[in-house]
Amino acid sequence: MLSGIVSPLIKWYRENKRILPWRDQNNAYYTWVSEIMLQQTRVEAVKPYFIRFITELPDVAALASCPEKKLMKLWEGLGYYNRVRNMQAAACTVVEEYGGKLPESYEKLVSLKGIGSYTAGAIASIAYGIPVPAVDGNVLRVVSRITESREDIMKQSVRRKMEQTLKEIMPSDCPGDFNQALMELGAVICVPNGQPKCQECPVQKICRAHLHDTTEDIPVKAPKKARKIENRTVLVIQDGERTAIQKRPDKGLLAGLYELPNVKGILSAEEAVKAVEKMNLEPLHIEELEPAKHIFSHIEWRMTGYRIRVSSLETNRNSKLIFADKKQSDRQYAIPAAFGAYVKYMKEETR
Repeated sequence: MLSGIVSPLIKWYRENKRILPWRDQNNAYYTWVSEIMLQQTRVEAVKPYFIRFITELPDVAALASCPEKKLMKLWEGLGYYNRVRNMQAAACTVVEEYGGKLPESYEKLVSLKGIGSYTAGAIASIAYGIPVPAVDGNVLRVVSRITESREDIMKQSVRRKMEQTLKEIMPSDCPGDFNQALMELGAVICVPNGQPKCQECPVQKICRAHLHDTTEDIPVKAPKKARKIENRTVLVIQDGERTAIQKRPDKGLLAGLYELPNVKGILSAEEAVKAVEKMNLEPLHIEELEPAKHIFSHIEWRMTGYRIRVSSLETNRNSKLIFADKKQSDRQYAIPAAFGAYVKYMKEETR
């Protein structure tokens, strides 16, 4: 049945595809960077990040040799920083073993750090014309609806089964267009969390979920485990010109990035002042900030914030703290989006 989707889907894609800065470039590096960025971020949000990234790091060799601080800054705002660390590790391997060019082999691509079956399939098919599938969440949803499958798409066995099914119908002359057509259909027509635009779909006559009016029930996903809730207090410590930040541990959540000082639990204003005093700083004024929250894949931070003016930071001997002015924080230090609600106070002087 699925073989009937190939021609209408490719025709639709070529006539309707979105113009994206990484698309139709015949550049494996561009495909790689964009696919990693797109794993947890919307297309429109990724565009400026992608352009900035490739402007600074135009090829694999540049990525491999990029200083860590600069690399984290370029990735700032995209989250999941281990992904860009894995990219750099893979880039070093590509430079050392493949002369700086991503290999034209699905098997060699999937062996690189941080490149799974989906990303390897995307690079191999889009950049090198190799007929292998690239199954992401969009593709899982589209194919599940077309076939009216009620298998749990969160299971790896279901993903592997779908990869094998698509491999059997993959057009050898344009596998990249076919994979992108499936992705595009899932992104703009066969959408999640709402009514798919079935009347605009090029394969609606073949789609069993549309025929039986079951699109709202498909795909099937096993419920996720509830996230752990963690309360934190964030301290915006300033002397009028600069803000105190610190580097996170090299392992664990947000490893190696910079953050505003923070502690577990909810502190009162009095407790926050005492916490600052323990940093060998002299608090002069405290202001309570708005509460905020940030959701990670497995944990949710619920944050209380205080902005605390202190006497000159120059006299501080706390080796863990870095005193960054507004320009430094913009240029040098990658502060994760988890602290986004409070980072804005770094860009204005205390009152």
